[in-house]
Amino acid sequence: MKTLLIYGAVGYTGRMAAARAKQVGLEAVLAGREAGPLVALARDLQLEYRVFALDEADVVERGLADIDVLLNCAGPFVHSAAALMSACLRTGTHYLDIAAELDSYQLAGKWHRQALDAGVMLLPGSGGSVAMLGSLAAHAIARAPMAASLRIALHVSGGMSRGSAVSASQNLVAECLMLHHGVLTPRDPSQLRDFDFGGYRASCFPITLPDLLTIAQQSGLADIETYVHVSGSAFPEGDLAALPDGPTVAERGANRYQASVEVIDTEGVVTRAVLDTVNGYSFTPLAAVEAARRVLAGEYQAGFQTPVGLFGSGFAETIADTRISDLA
Repeated sequence: MKTLLIYGAVGYTGRMAAARAKQVGLEAVLAGREAGPLVALARDLQLEYRVFALDEADVVERGLADIDVLLNCAGPFVHSAAALMSACLRTGTHYLDIAAELDSYQLAGKWHRQALDAGVMLLPGSGGSVAMLGSLAAHAIARAPMAASLRIALHVSGGMSRGSAVSASQNLVAECLMLHHGVLTPRDPSQLRDFDFGGYRASCFPITLPDLLTIAQQSGLADIETYVHVSGSAFPEGDLAALPDGPTVAERGANRYQASVEVIDTEGVVTRAVLDTVNGYSFTPLAAVEAARRVLAGEYQAGFQTPVGLFGSGFAETIADTRISDLA
């Protein structure tokens, strides 16, 4: 069997991804920087493990020896993606991650040509909002053949993991961007917009999401805006180090995620659709491991790819009980 390595396996989402990989019968190896918790998790799941840090290129290469697919769950990805992605190009390993940060996607785009030459696929965002929003966008665009621009919003409900909170805090202070005429362009973060989420409307704030790049790549649209609505304890304040590891099973069960999209055609006609799914922390490991399973089975294309571009517009609806519906 071909082998999957999960780096950052002892993190909140990494543990769920590791358990899911074991459940579906993948040949998986767990990896990370610290031996103690990694040994314990590997023992519990009866999986192999490797301990290596990302500071030295040759060490990372040895860690990826004989690995077919890497799933990077070690956020913030600004600190892990470059070392692991570049090592994958040298070892011939397909790269997947669960990043919600723009950096991973810009890096994959920058290294697209090298990945083509190496026969390696770079698939950041194999789980999480990129898979959700990409499927929703593709569904709506299919109903708007003269699509010219797109606005999309994610409703983040419930608590946030400690790792995601750290990543979000680093990215929220960065410049707020939109895609305008194919160029990432600064925008006013105070310009709120209402979206219909199917049964309720909510005010959403502009935010820089990687979907600015991934939806553009899969659709060819050059004008895209991304928004977020938060409820519950999402985007917490205070000492992030004091946060719990992540929401409990009960908390995830009580807080589903929704997304809303508006596609505007060349004549100003708006096509709307909504997505409803399980909590993002439940969706992400399921989607990422399913993506890894399919890549291990031979579904891949060299270069920088997106989940929808690779697996089709229905990918998100294969995960849990995700549903996409049209709005009038």
